[in-house]
Amino acid sequence: MYNFKIQAKDWPVLKLKLKRKYNTLTEEDLQFQDGQEDELLKRLAVRLNRNIDYVIFTLSKEMVDLDSNRL
Repeated sequence: MYNFKIQAKDWPVLKLKLKRKYNTLTEEDLQFQDGQEDELLKRLAVRLNRNIDYVIFTLSKEMVDLDSNRL
């Protein structure tokens, strides 16, 4: 279990940023329900061929400034 939380209200913007950064991700890859962060992290790690720490780092970086257009 990972100590990583995503606010449901932030997910639409975060999801859009991920789709722009990793255009191979599908809607199915980006399915998220509140409280299901671990499943999302594992799925993204497999799809991006990265470890979960990288996925957490990437998501955390994007969440710092959701209003930014930076990827």
